[in-house]
Amino acid sequence: MIDNELLEKIIQQVIAEMDGKVSVKDAEDAVKSVISSDSDPDADEPLEDLRSKESKAVPLLKDPADYDALMRMKTKTSARIGVGRAGGRLNTKTLLTLRADHAAARDAVFTDVDENLLNSLNLFSVQTQCTDKNNFLTRPDLGKKLSEEAVETIKSKCAMNPDVEIYASDGLSSTAIAANIANILPAVTDGLKSRGITVGTPFFLKYGRVAAEDEISELLHAKVVCVFIGERPGLATAESMSAYIAYEARVGMPEARRTVVSNIHSGGISAVEAGAYIAELIEKILKAQKSGVELVN
Repeated sequence: MIDNELLEKIIQQVIAEMDGKVSVKDAEDAVKSVISSDSDPDADEPLEDLRSKESKAVPLLKDPADYDALMRMKTKTSARIGVGRAGGRLNTKTLLTLRADHAAARDAVFTDVDENLLNSLNLFSVQTQCTDKNNFLTRPDLGKKLSEEAVETIKSKCAMNPDVEIYASDGLSSTAIAANIANILPAVTDGLKSRGITVGTPFFLKYGRVAAEDEISELLHAKVVCVFIGERPGLATAESMSAYIAYEARVGMPEARRTVVSNIHSGGISAVEAGAYIAELIEKILKAQKSGVELVN
């Protein structure tokens, strides 16, 4: 692509050297003509989404020994296989895809869940003792504790003594909540209600860590508490969410008492499928009156 500013300087210099024999208008027409002939015929076409499944499905390895076997492997894993190389370095497309995936992971951590999404799901928002995102990342202990305002809001807005209290939290990926919560929340709620299980008032906890569910359980006297929380994003996906479920959770209890359903995203367990399974799992927890490792013993 020609540098337009440089080209104009060259034309002006030619005009000066020809002592006015070429008019400025003719020079400008010449510039426009050259620029037009040099323009990219595909410039109006949308750029390829390097993070799309379609883009990543194309192998960059030249002349693989078994192309069909490589394609079968690529359908079974999100790992970067068959990417080839350029000398001793990565191909340009592979490098750009890595940078795009890394940018998506950073965005998942540092962005906030859209308030419009929360409003559409009738989820009111409360906050932990973290004051901002940096505070949340550097002080995990504060992400486990509710702010005084959050405690009062939850007390005033949530139903007490439910069989199950469900809420969502950004955790380490707001993108995961944005991608999954609208589908999983009704799937779990409807599944529990169809089993005759009472469900509390759902809400959203900002800057939350998993263990915040213990304080919420004590606050509402819930038999079971379930939090949908964003997992730490990786280069494979930034949309993965987990559900942490505990029976009669208490502050300071061992982590082994939590039952976890992870890898909830479009490339793992779909939100709707996970929702149906979680409803069945919570029913099992209520009947057994235990969760975590105790549930499987």
